[in-house]
Amino acid sequence: MPPRKAPRVRAVPAVTRAVAVLRLLSRSRVPLGLKAIAQTLGLVPSTALHILRALVAEQLLQVDPQTKQYRLGVGMLPLARAVLENGDFPSLVRPKLDDLSGRYGVTAIGVEVPDLEHMIVVALARTQAPVRLHVDVGSRFPALISATGRCVAAFTGHPWTEIERRFHRLRWHNAPAWDTWRKEVDLARRQGFSIDRGNYIAGVTIVAVPVLDIRGTISHTIVGIGLGSQLDRARSLALARDMREAAHAVAAQLVPQS
Repeated sequence: MPPRKAPRVRAVPAVTRAVAVLRLLSRSRVPLGLKAIAQTLGLVPSTALHILRALVAEQLLQVDPQTKQYRLGVGMLPLARAVLENGDFPSLVRPKLDDLSGRYGVTAIGVEVPDLEHMIVVALARTQAPVRLHVDVGSRFPALISATGRCVAAFTGHPWTEIERRFHRLRWHNAPAWDTWRKEVDLARRQGFSIDRGNYIAGVTIVAVPVLDIRGTISHTIVGIGLGSQLDRARSLALARDMREAAHAVAAQLVPQS
């Protein structure tokens, strides 16, 4: 039988433009006015205004009545919460994170890696230690930074030219040289985990292991974060081994998306 063709998706301009507005404001650190939104997205101001008003009415955006500037609204929260709470990976990884955090005294997080742009924290277990690092569910970081970034580069299908271009835009406390980082990526591929000792954040050790799909491509990572004085070499390696076991268990339970 001939292969089935993918269903044709007909463009719906109003939906596409509304999504573009939401994405633009999600990337902006400051509220934006009508003119800036319309110019950035190439929209006619009157069209942009209609979309903004509709999104405000649905509480997906909020507008400052004085400045007439827009930001994401509280209506986004239940949508985002539903994604995080109902997704397979967050529900599967939470017990593993609680166990790792309790046994090693680290902040343990589950990270989704949708692309080379960002990684997104989708689950976490906070340590009860007196000194803790602040991270929240929903926090986003550059996908190639720190220990997770080495795992992303090691288990992704993206070309090295694109990875190198993005690498040189990263901000580290103590940035590794490109050649050194490439060797660390190769090591992460061989051993199935990566350890960042003070490169990303001074005095902080970050351990990451990949969660791979059925094709061997990275989809998520499990990450442990602690002070460098807390995670010496032996303890970091022990944590990495246990995290790797947790990642394999989670990967085995994830249902492939058809």
